[in-house]
Amino acid sequence: MQEINFDEAVEQILARDSRYTRDAYLFVREALDYTQRLAGKETRGQIRHVSGQELLDGIRQFALNQFGPMVVTVFEEWGVHNCRDFGEIVFNMVESSLLAKTEKDTRDDFQNGYDFTKAFRKPFWPAQKSNSETKPIAE
Repeated sequence: MQEINFDEAVEQILARDSRYTRDAYLFVREALDYTQRLAGKETRGQIRHVSGQELLDGIRQFALNQFGPMVVTVFEEWGVHNCRDFGEIVFNMVESSLLAKTEKDTRDDFQNGYDFTKAFRKPFWPAQKSNSETKPIAE
């Protein structure tokens, strides 16, 4: 069996679905590697299949590490606005034989992911003082 060339496969995907940029596909591939390494720590180095929810968590961690407070801006530039978009990217890659899936894996696995603001912006918001620490302003 001939090995699939990632760049050629992504070109074919982009020709039929231009919602996301090439960089979004490269990022998902790297985030999957990152997620599998994390999962490998739990399974003593053995690579195993990761679920959609596990991949979303890996994407979140990897994106924060890679892009910091700019992550949402980067994702928007790539056409990615929510977790469903990552599901679409993953399944475009599955359909092009770049990724494998199990019978249980579906696009719906990415439906109820996380809110991008809470996942990617909130970690960089300044810490709020609790109400008990603030003193009322004298009139």
